[in-house]
Amino acid sequence: TKKIALQIASELDADIEELIDTDARLGAWGYLKSGREAIQKKLAVLQPQKYKPAEYDLIIIGTPTWAAAMACPLRTYLSSNQGAIKAVAFFATHGSSGGENAIRQMAKLSNLEPRAELALTTREVLKDMANEKLQTFLARLK
Repeated sequence: TKKIALQIASELDADIEELIDTDARLGAWGYLKSGREAIQKKLAVLQPQKYKPAEYDLIIIGTPTWAAAMACPLRTYLSSNQGAIKAVAFFATHGSSGGENAIRQMAKLSNLEPRAELALTTREVLKDMANEKLQTFLARLK
């Protein structure tokens, strides 16, 4: 997810901000805990963000999928910024499925229709096979 976010920011000369969860999610226990909490739609505690979404005309939001759902830190971000975000585009990275579901969840929680959507598998990202899809996504935003 971070790799794609950096590519998007570079292509669009955009600001970028990583949501930092204060909860440790490392190892097998962290993996299982994260998936369970995503299914339960739990919120996370985030470190303070540098940028205010209300100051931007478009926010491009990406998430890894956790158990075919958006990541808890993103759920927290969207919940705490409802009404402040003017327009969105969403992308999700996933192992083999769940990206589209995570994007639907993001749209529902934000109460906004995304200008563009992009779901990529981990394989597409790691093997640099996502360029065509990424360029189509970016073209919808320009």
